[in-house]
Amino acid sequence: MTIEYDQLEPNAANFVPLTPLSFLQRTADIYPQREALIYNQRRYTWAQTRNRCTRIASSLAARGIGKNDTVSVFAFNTPEMFESHFSIPMAGAVLNTINTRLDAATVAYIIDHGESRVFICDRQLWPVLEEALQSCELQPEIIIIDDADAAEKPELPTNVAFSFYEDLVDRGDDTFEWLPPEDEWQALTLNYTSGTTGLPKGVVYHHRGSYLMTMGTVISWALPPHPRYLYTVPMFHCNGWGHAWTMTALAATVVCIRAFIPKLFFELADEHQITHFGGAPIILNMLANAPAEEQKVFDNTIYAMTAGAPPPAKVLESMAQFNFEVMHVYGLTETYGHILHSAPQDDWYQQSIERQAELKARQGVRFSMTEAVDVIDPESGESVPWDAETMGEIAIRGNTVMKGYLKDSGATADVFKDGWFLSGDIAVIHPDGYIQVKDRAKDVIISGGENISSVEVEGVLYKHPSVGEAAVVALADEKWGEVPCAFVELKTDAEASEQELIEFCADNMARFKRPKKVVFGELPKTATGKIQKNVLRDRAKQL
Repeated sequence: MTIEYDQLEPNAANFVPLTPLSFLQRTADIYPQREALIYNQRRYTWAQTRNRCTRIASSLAARGIGKNDTVSVFAFNTPEMFESHFSIPMAGAVLNTINTRLDAATVAYIIDHGESRVFICDRQLWPVLEEALQSCELQPEIIIIDDADAAEKPELPTNVAFSFYEDLVDRGDDTFEWLPPEDEWQALTLNYTSGTTGLPKGVVYHHRGSYLMTMGTVISWALPPHPRYLYTVPMFHCNGWGHAWTMTALAATVVCIRAFIPKLFFELADEHQITHFGGAPIILNMLANAPAEEQKVFDNTIYAMTAGAPPPAKVLESMAQFNFEVMHVYGLTETYGHILHSAPQDDWYQQSIERQAELKARQGVRFSMTEAVDVIDPESGESVPWDAETMGEIAIRGNTVMKGYLKDSGATADVFKDGWFLSGDIAVIHPDGYIQVKDRAKDVIISGGENISSVEVEGVLYKHPSVGEAAVVALADEKWGEVPCAFVELKTDAEASEQELIEFCADNMARFKRPKKVVFGELPKTATGKIQKNVLRDRAKQL
């Protein structure tokens, strides 16, 4: 006799679509007067934060914004950006956060490709948006964040209709009833990442993934209730690693920092008794190299999460002087951020400080919400041996893998194979099961936590009239982790200086993507004429 378990159907009482929006409801219900956000002189409780988000959501809904409508946010780490992680999806829409360092051409591409209906822009960034709108097919509604603490306050447009962010709050309805998504697979956010073609790809997250990312972060980072978190991770990057939702779930106090300055970091961490923060290795490096008179040594342990290019062991080692406990993590935009972490073992603490730093610099083992991560031989499809030598591609499976690339079924199919998401990162597995990245198959350079496509930089170099051939690889950099290094073969009888090419790139793309060094000479090629980047990478190591 078969027990008919499958006849028990889900219903509204026993099945609710997972969404990170539920964290705000719970926290505001239970801890309404606990301080939620601090930004200079502005302070909001959790009750006030929910009220503001509800009003904003109602204002968006009144404009006809709803399910699957894209709302773009071009802003710094201020309360407005934090609120957008709730208010926009509370209206049913999709949040699209945009890198504040992008050039106008890329912003224009994102507006059109993502079909942005509303564009929320920090006033300081208006000149970039203004230029972008001139080449856009779409003209989204413009909403300006007028931050009194902005370093720059350019003139506001006189020929473009716009409203102010606070109008959304003031004119909103705090009785607006926002509902969870009908389906937890519903799109929540749209994040753009540079692909090897140079054009950014639109990575789509769903509600279920972000909910589970929150839970996984709480467990794997061993987060306590009510942490005091300094938001140094750009919230445009993988939705700030999902920490807006994570810190809300824990009823944390979040301190916003508009622009990272080491002196300000130390001051805020001391003033607000910060317990946790996150950032790329460059953030740690900037803290370590700050003037001694600006640095502070803290009595309490401050827990830091770092991700990006593998941090030099020296940088991790230097964090001990401030009483920082650093956890190195690994992930991609396509995986909602971190899915591996260098989880410490008890016996690590018996090692020297130098050896501990080396162990912590590895990418590590899977987060608690990650179903599986492996390193696979690209030829056989089999797992590589745990010998710290045999290289393969990192493959990932779990609920925090993207839905896919927006409007790019071909690229989506390329990365989903045999039940795995293929990362494009080449790694080894150590005998203890910890993964370590050795190379980047797609030649993406991670500089200060930002992804730079080598193909995009090469494309700009090829536009220079003197450039015959060009190849760009990563060059190790003490400050940024990695920077682009261009190897250039000039056309016959043509001339160009290193500085000329660097400035040419800076004028034709986001400045942070420009090469930091240019090496002239004949490029090494295979018998079929393909440039040998592996040879150039070896040369870059000698520079």
